[in-house]
Order: sequence, then structure tokens, then C-alpha cells
Amino acid sequence: MKRSTAKLDDAAVSRIAQVIHAAMRAWQRANGQAPAPAWARAPKWMKESTIQSVVWRLANPHATTSEQHDQWLIQKKTDGWKHGHVKDAKKKTHPMIVPYEALPDFERRKDALLNAVVDALARPMK
Repeated sequence: MKRSTAKLDDAAVSRIAQVIHAAMRAWQRANGQAPAPAWARAPKWMKESTIQSVVWRLANPHATTSEQHDQWLIQKKTDGWKHGHVKDAKKKTHPMIVPYEALPDFERRKDALLNAVVDALARPMK
């Protein structure tokens, strides 16, 4: 059965978002960072952010990692977040609210990982 990425339902998008979240947690652990909470304990804003990133990637499958980051920046700024030296959900500050070119390589590769995982999971099933 073939499945078009344009026809993924909300449940499929949610499953992809959960895999992305788990991949980001593994990436954080592997690179010496404190991992985000598990999906079941993640705050609503974090889950929604991941889902929005998945939806955007599905709609823009050929976008570059810098465009994916730009989407995330717009999303964060729309939600009231601003640049800060530490990530703080209460103050809505985040150190990665910077142009893509200013991101450390670690963060650029994390954006590429997001794109690769979404692309792999959204491919038509045969």
C-alpha cells in the first residue's frame, strides 16, 4: 500500500514527532547534554513545537536545514520566545534563537537529523 506524505493523518504525524523527540534525546545524551524529558513527560509546548516542525518538513521535503531552522525561529518568536544565554521555558529564552549561520555545528547537525528522520519515516510504504 502506498502512502503519500501529503495524506498522513494526525496520528501518523504524532508518531513521527515522538520518534523525532526520542532521536533528539539520544542526540543530546550522546553529545553530553542533559536530555529533554521523555515524550510522556514533555511539556505541551515542547510536543507542539516538535509536531509543528514535522508538519513543516512534510510540507517542505526539499527544504535545507537552514530553512528548517528558520521555520523553528519563526515558530519560537511567534510563541513569544527570545534569545537568551540559557534555555528557560518560564522566561521563554533560548540560546539557539540566532540565525542558522551563528549556530554551532552540533546544532546544525541536529537540524539535519530532524530532516533525515522525518524524510525516512514519511516515505511511501510499499
